[in-house]
Amino acid sequence: MAKKTFYITTPIYYASAHLHIGHSYCEVITDSLARYKRERGCDVFFLTGADEHGQKIAKNAENASMTPQEFVDDIAKTFIDTWGRMKISNNDFIRTTDKRHVELVQKVFSKLLEQGDIYLGKYEGWYCTPDESFWTDSQVVVDENGKHICPECGREVHRETEEAYFLNCKKYIPQLLKFYDEHPDFVPDGKLNEMINTFIKPGLEDLCITRTNFSWGIPIKENPKHVVYVWIDALLNYISALGYLSDDETLFNKFWGEESEVVHFVGREINRFHTIYWPILLMALGLRLPDHVYVHGLLLTRSGVKLSKSLGNAPSPLPLIERYGLDALRYYMVREIQVGEDGNFTPKQFVERINVDLVNSYGNLLNRSLSMINKYFQGKIPNYKKPTSERILKAYQDIELYRNQYETHMDNYDVTKGAEDAINLINVGNKLIEEQAPWALAKDSTKLGELEDTMYVLVEIIRNGSILLRPFLVDKSDEALNQMNTPSNARNYDSLKDVTLMSNVTIGNLSQLFPRLDKEKEIAYLTELIDGKEE
Repeated sequence: MAKKTFYITTPIYYASAHLHIGHSYCEVITDSLARYKRERGCDVFFLTGADEHGQKIAKNAENASMTPQEFVDDIAKTFIDTWGRMKISNNDFIRTTDKRHVELVQKVFSKLLEQGDIYLGKYEGWYCTPDESFWTDSQVVVDENGKHICPECGREVHRETEEAYFLNCKKYIPQLLKFYDEHPDFVPDGKLNEMINTFIKPGLEDLCITRTNFSWGIPIKENPKHVVYVWIDALLNYISALGYLSDDETLFNKFWGEESEVVHFVGREINRFHTIYWPILLMALGLRLPDHVYVHGLLLTRSGVKLSKSLGNAPSPLPLIERYGLDALRYYMVREIQVGEDGNFTPKQFVERINVDLVNSYGNLLNRSLSMINKYFQGKIPNYKKPTSERILKAYQDIELYRNQYETHMDNYDVTKGAEDAINLINVGNKLIEEQAPWALAKDSTKLGELEDTMYVLVEIIRNGSILLRPFLVDKSDEALNQMNTPSNARNYDSLKDVTLMSNVTIGNLSQLFPRLDKEKEIAYLTELIDGKEE
């Protein structure tokens, strides 16, 4: 938390088709971190968007009897609508067809061409249309039938030869390797080694960065028959959205400046572009590099198949939200799937995680605690007193322990461990109820003070747990705070250090926080939704 300015981005999703839960996974991770940083007092800029150029989109538009612009306009609207339904708190939504972005890409191209980092040549090699990726002879896979296969997506590539402009990558390899050595946490979890061993050590070729065999892209001013390669176009969104090389660079200077923490979240399949070519582009422009490129894993079925539209096993997040509520889906994504690793989206795990953590632990603690305050104290939270009981003292220590662990994990972008810390804190309350047996204390007039202390620390556990959960549970955390009638000065993160704020507060109306899911019924529903890939 040393830096008070925070810039976090998602990939801009390719506008060739509608979003699915795989996209939502990345969006929820980044949104949770943006919300956490705001809770901690950071000035946050959170960017997402749509990647709208390229041959694949042009073909999809033609198949739909639409112009490319009409096609991406429709797709982009669904992106914005979906993120709105998921309450994604992005500050901006960048589109690569935006005028501000087009102008920036053309300016960057001209700048690098003028300084000799881009040159005109001839491209001959393998091209994967679905991934919009170029591959060399040594990189493509030859299958048993002699077909050349894309090493990323597994689909067939084709040979192309054309005049093209190239980015002089070889020039920057020594500088790039030096940066890697000096910043070992640039790509956490060792995910940089694969890029170095696979692409740099064998000899990184200069990158072809224009195309002439289709026109749906950003034309370069110096030679308009060339359009900018979709990946170079897309990567520049991170600085075009901030106004780099525009008349007003205020946002750029603030959020891309050295005093800002800059983090890109990307999927494993686009690691290469973000950890090799993006740094080279920035070096050529004389700009700082991000602090971190965090490569998260993929969502898989139980059998290990990637969730994707082409397989028909990747549903939209919207049916899940309508059936289970937004917070159930958001919580499952951050809690069940360890960020940074591939994870399985399975019906059984989904139902069990919601029932165990949200229904049995969180919702149950809230309901039991407030019901007892109603029963034993006529709905008024007792006054805070310094604890004398070892159990109560230990509960307050646990609150601080889990809050500190939560901060450490969230500051390191580990939303999975952060969510686990919050639920572990909630479970301190459930365990305390069983140990203290408030119903027994209430029957003994000499135990009134201990009953008061027990109920007060339970309220503090719920208040702390709710605020720790709020980056993930964007509705239900505040609903829990509302049921306790939590004062406004006791709802922010900094207020958690003051344990006196809930004294003598009269609680509000109780209601069920999360409905229990019928295991058999919901597993059947979810199994059908993801095309029978689950038991």
